[in-house]
Amino acid sequence: MFSDPKFWVAFAFIAFIAAVFKPVKNILVVSLDNKIAEIKNKIDEAEKLKNEALETLSEIKMRQKDINKEIKLINDEANNKIDSIKKNAETKLKDQIEKKQLQTLSKIDQLTRDANYSIQNHITLTAINSVSQLLEKKLDQQNKQDLINNSVKEFEKLLKN
Repeated sequence: MFSDPKFWVAFAFIAFIAAVFKPVKNILVVSLDNKIAEIKNKIDEAEKLKNEALETLSEIKMRQKDINKEIKLINDEANNKIDSIKKNAETKLKDQIEKKQLQTLSKIDQLTRDANYSIQNHITLTAINSVSQLLEKKLDQQNKQDLINNSVKEFEKLLKN
């Protein structure tokens, strides 16, 4: 058996395998350990990123809630201002309408007074002219003089009182 070359080839092969197995095993173990550590690091990093993303998401949701509250407050303020402006405008419009109505009524009253005055003037002038014409036609010179004298006497009595 020790003289058989097959035995020595098998022995050399086994010795070679044994000699190479331990360093190859160490290299494989170190390599696998490094890969495992690398994968663990990547998993840890992914966990950190996930946690950061969740924190960022919760912050964004809180900001969104705050912004929605602010939007609601701004919207409520705007609606209140609109209502206030609307009421103010309605009040001013009512006041202006009332003033215009009063001015219009005042103008109507003034126009009525002016028209009445014009009508009275016209009636008075027409009556005076008509009476003057009648008196000129019906009275002679003596009656006219008597009428003037009587008028002067009545005027003097009025002035004394």
